[in-house]
Amino acid sequence: MMKSISLVLGSGGARGYAHIGVIRALLENGYEIKSIAGCSMGAVVGGFYAAGKLDEFEQWTRSLSYLDVLKLVDISLLSNGAIRGDKLFNRLSQMLNGIQIQDLNIPFTAVATDLIQQKEIWFTTGALEEAIRASSAIPSLLMPVVKNGRVLVDGAVLNPLPITPVVGTHAEAIIAVDLSAEVPMPGGRSSAEDEEKVAAHKLDKQNWFSQMKLKTLQFFERSGDEEEETERVFSANLGKLGVVYQMFDTMQASLIQYKIAGYRPDLLIRMPKDSIRFHEFYRAEEQIQLGYDIACRALEGFERGESNTYGQL
Repeated sequence: MMKSISLVLGSGGARGYAHIGVIRALLENGYEIKSIAGCSMGAVVGGFYAAGKLDEFEQWTRSLSYLDVLKLVDISLLSNGAIRGDKLFNRLSQMLNGIQIQDLNIPFTAVATDLIQQKEIWFTTGALEEAIRASSAIPSLLMPVVKNGRVLVDGAVLNPLPITPVVGTHAEAIIAVDLSAEVPMPGGRSSAEDEEKVAAHKLDKQNWFSQMKLKTLQFFERSGDEEEETERVFSANLGKLGVVYQMFDTMQASLIQYKIAGYRPDLLIRMPKDSIRFHEFYRAEEQIQLGYDIACRALEGFERGESNTYGQL
């Protein structure tokens, strides 16, 4: 059985927490990760693993509540419909502490998109934090990275599952993780437990948006008609962002099929696209577990030489 692999981690917002579970399953089953390529959350998780800091990153993500996520979001959301993300990336930068990609023990590539030249940019050297930030800048949601005349945004604009960067790596197999697959959520949980979780997360979401709105209104010290107008603009922008990401997500799903047709991995691990919403970064624990469970199922079939619902050969 092929145990030396190159790993490709796709984009998908908060669904990308599943990549942590996938890596845990791979290591537990004796796989050696020889190289990693990723974009968006795939670049974040892959970068932290390559830097030897996945444990610290996972511990931090598991600790985030909806209010913690709120505190990481910048007020610019109200005015221009884009999140600057400075607080979030400053926190990631603290954990990475200036690590350079060329100094990593595992070859790593973060993929971004140059909007001016309309082409992929592969980060294989330089500051890991900067590469991660450029690769994660979802258009209209997160502010782009402007550098050397380039406007850099999420690599998923052109390549949401960047297989090509690992093709030349000396590994026995390529395993890629698609976060936008049309597959069902795995069974095993009771209906009552599911309903309880759905209700809890619905309340979390309502609280998240209520707190965001209150924070914004307090910041601008609005009242009366001005407060009503501020609330209207805020709600409209949130709705626009949701629609933008839905469009972006749909585009990613189509691009992934195109990329797979061009170069098929030895194993494609398929994660349900409806597991959690793109902004639900306070749901790391269950998404990491989902990634682990599905990866175990996919690897079981892979080692028998068989495709299944969650693992496609």
